Amino acid sequence: MRSLTRRALLRSGALGAAAATVAGCAGEEPGPAPAPPPDPETVLLRRLIEEKERTVALYAALSSRRLAPFRQRHEAHLAELRRRLPGGNAPGSAAISPAPSPSAAATPSPSPAPSLRRLRDLEREAAARRPRQTEGVSPALAQLIACIGACEAAHAVALPRSL
Repeated sequence: MRSLTRRALLRSGALGAAAATVAGCAGEEPGPAPAPPPDPETVLLRRLIEEKERTVALYAALSSRRLAPFRQRHEAHLAELRRRLPGGNAPGSAAISPAPSPSAAATPSPSPAPSLRRLRDLEREAAARRPRQTEGVSPALAQLIACIGACEAAHAVALPRSL
């Protein structure tokens, strides 16, 4: 049997350590940093914008001069919500259009055809959601959401019974 010299032992130990270091470095390549979670206010703004786009589309589908003031108020809400969205990246469109067409603003859904009763129910349901949506948001956004809810509650009462 051949005896190991101290020099041979140190050399093999150094080579082993170097090999382990190189192998360890190759296996520990940093991956892409995880994306930060979305800002809750931005998520809420996007949801509100999508909802307002559908509401404006329903009003536009009925196309009555008597409903024009109601639709215009929703369009003003939509413009303000889009203005507050960081980076101006609205879900439906990049530019603010005063009256998007029903097909462009609304996603296809199995909801019933637009009617005054449907609009009244939509306004009432939207107004009822607003207080919960103000929880945990900035005071400025909470104020805007509350104002939108008040307007929707007024719409539910003020919509005409017939066209």
